[in-house]
Amino acid sequence: MKKFLLATAAAAVAVAAFGATAQAADLGSRGYYQKTPAPVYAAPLYNWTGFYLGGHLGGVFSGSDNTFNGVALTDSGARFMGGVQGGYDWQLSPMWVIGLEGQYSWVGNHQLNAIFPGGYAYNNNQRGIASITGRVGYTWGPGLIYVKGGYAYSDNNESVTSGGAPVGFMLSDNHSNGWTIGGGAEYMFAPNWSAKVEYQYYDFGDSRFTAPGALAQYGTFHNDEHTVKAGLNYRFNLGNLGGPAYGRY
Repeated sequence: MKKFLLATAAAAVAVAAFGATAQAADLGSRGYYQKTPAPVYAAPLYNWTGFYLGGHLGGVFSGSDNTFNGVALTDSGARFMGGVQGGYDWQLSPMWVIGLEGQYSWVGNHQLNAIFPGGYAYNNNQRGIASITGRVGYTWGPGLIYVKGGYAYSDNNESVTSGGAPVGFMLSDNHSNGWTIGGGAEYMFAPNWSAKVEYQYYDFGDSRFTAPGALAQYGTFHNDEHTVKAGLNYRFNLGNLGGPAYGRY
């Protein structure tokens, strides 16, 4: 009987030891599979697609050196400009962006004048210039370089005087409608915000007097502008500038 009890106790101890070993092995195994993998850093994602609104400041420089058949035009030279722009961009691929933009710029202190024999004087006060353009750009994440071109409009206030008194006149073309081409660079520096620098050339064509008859003999003059602008845009698609993204193994 004593031997039987000793054998039974020994067997119980062996079973308990085996059970503890198996439980420890099982816990270690589950701990291995429950291990959380380390996060993997992914670069920020940029997306140019969406609407935007903004403003700009810059300068306007007359490109016209033509004369009315020897009668020189005088110009106020470089002028200050400031305005607003808005548009929509669509990112076609990781590298290419197309868009459509409308822009209006107020022009300060622009007086284009010509003094003719006989006491006639012509004055053109250009109050603003506008454009509707398409653009195509190449992007590398937050940066974009682009070219643009399209329709241009000049807001002109013209007058002719004789001996200081206003007189009626007619032009072959009001040189308010024209074309524009340009290019620039833009950079997303914060979520929803981008800054740009841009050159834009405006051409409003040739025009000549058809009345009064005394001015018709003086031929045509040309109206074109060179502009340089710096601007700021607010972009409404909230995914423009993504923060760091994390993934799992």
